[in-house]
Amino acid sequence: MLTKKYLNCLIIFSVFLLSSCSVTKKVPYFQDIDADGKSLFAKTGEFKELTIHTDDILSISIVTIDATTAMPVNQLAGQSVSSVVQQANPAGLSSTSGFLVDKNGEIDISVVGKVKVAGLTTYEARELIKSKASVVYRDPNVQVRYANFKVTVLGEVTRPASYVLPNEKVSVLDALGMAGDLTIFGRRENVLLIRDIDGKKEFARLDLNSSQVFNSPFYYLKQNDVIYVEPNKGKAASLNQARTQTFAVIGTALSVLIVLFSRL
Repeated sequence: MLTKKYLNCLIIFSVFLLSSCSVTKKVPYFQDIDADGKSLFAKTGEFKELTIHTDDILSISIVTIDATTAMPVNQLAGQSVSSVVQQANPAGLSSTSGFLVDKNGEIDISVVGKVKVAGLTTYEARELIKSKASVVYRDPNVQVRYANFKVTVLGEVTRPASYVLPNEKVSVLDALGMAGDLTIFGRRENVLLIRDIDGKKEFARLDLNSSQVFNSPFYYLKQNDVIYVEPNKGKAASLNQARTQTFAVIGTALSVLIVLFSRL
């Protein structure tokens, strides 16, 4: 017959085992996709081209038949604009090269002049700049890209930081991948996305355990989006366990000291 001491140990072990299983079930992504080897298709949310706003930094290059004629523009594009955004390597702060969109929504391109680009997509800005550059250059080829497309990933990820991305079609999975993925303590079923729209904050919850995340209007990110991964109950339990172990060590040390002093 089991003694009361062994019975208590068995109960504690069973509770630990069940809690471990429940946590493990929440770890895999897209749990509603059957692992039977069949080809499955999930609808992806519509990607909408982003529009340029004040304080954006644009990388602009103009290529002509005579490469030297567009050199002043491309040299200016290589100049650094002061920025407090961390690069994809979040080791420190750095500057960003490109044309800054001023408070009037304009950029000032050498020789071409001022061009109002606020409210346009990068494609529309490219066509507008190309039409203005055609007055000065013969058959110019114009490229326009974001130079400071930034998203921030916080919380239970391996490398929380702000990341400057090389293109504007970026998904929430891309951002989490750059941040080193979620830790084992991250809540995959309740990832918070914070978006700034005309000075107002919009909030959305994403469930990475479900393939429906692909159909979310928040699947593709916009500039300055913030992703926050909340800690799960396991994180709190681990912190409590560490605190308990610390108190146990301190208690043991005090007991030893008491015994030593009592024998003096």
